[in-house]
Amino acid sequence: MFEMSEIRVLGGQFNAHLKGKKISSGSLGNSPHKFVWYNRTHGEFSQLTKGRTIGLSKALGRWLLVDLEPGYCLVLGEIGGKLLWHRPGEAIPDKYHLLLNFEDGDALSLKVQMWGGIELYEKGSEMQCKYIRGMAPTPADANFTLDYFLALVENCVAKGPRSVKSLLTQEQTIPGLGNSVAQDIMFKARLHPRQELSLLSLAELKTLFKSIVNVVREVTEAGGRDDETDLFGQQGKYRRLMHSKAAGQPCPVCQATVQKIQYLGGACYFCPSCQALRKN
Repeated sequence: MFEMSEIRVLGGQFNAHLKGKKISSGSLGNSPHKFVWYNRTHGEFSQLTKGRTIGLSKALGRWLLVDLEPGYCLVLGEIGGKLLWHRPGEAIPDKYHLLLNFEDGDALSLKVQMWGGIELYEKGSEMQCKYIRGMAPTPADANFTLDYFLALVENCVAKGPRSVKSLLTQEQTIPGLGNSVAQDIMFKARLHPRQELSLLSLAELKTLFKSIVNVVREVTEAGGRDDETDLFGQQGKYRRLMHSKAAGQPCPVCQATVQKIQYLGGACYFCPSCQALRKN
């Protein structure tokens, strides 16, 4: 599933390669999927997209906002699947959930494999999408500062017990992060997924902040994780340290055996030595 780094990569590719292309026809797809949600009917989408031009695209957490000029904005998010640019003559997937054909013969397809949102808004109202309305700063934003992060943690702790993994992956407290990239963030910060935030020292919180910002930047600069693809179908080059294949293998730092647990709705992979759980 695309996390914020993959969305940022895709946004950059949209601006570099698709901006200025005029849509000859648009479709919400030919394959029903109960976990794909739309805010337009197929007929509305086709009518409203025809003749519009791809404008500026920007990433917002795990959402991609694409201006369709004049007057509309295409909002794609929480997507697991393939978002691909097709040159003239290249095959379109047999099944898709979004297809934009361009007047120059190029096309854009989206095939959702897990779930995702495909919504079209009048320009200016896209921020009313319930999934991005009031979104907090993401680790890629200039206002995601150390002072902001420390205040965020303080506010979380004041509301009750909260773990490191919960901070990173639950309720989009830090938008754009997901369970996948959170594993490396915790490993590089040397923190156990279950570690209580209230027990972290100022030095540990500073290290966690740096780990969040640095991992997001590293994944983005590598073109995404190596199990996700970009607009050209190319895999990213970021190889995660803590993932399913690491379980049972030696830790890359201390050689202790990497462990796996189920916690907060997903698998966690960690080094029991580097990321020892502290109770007090």
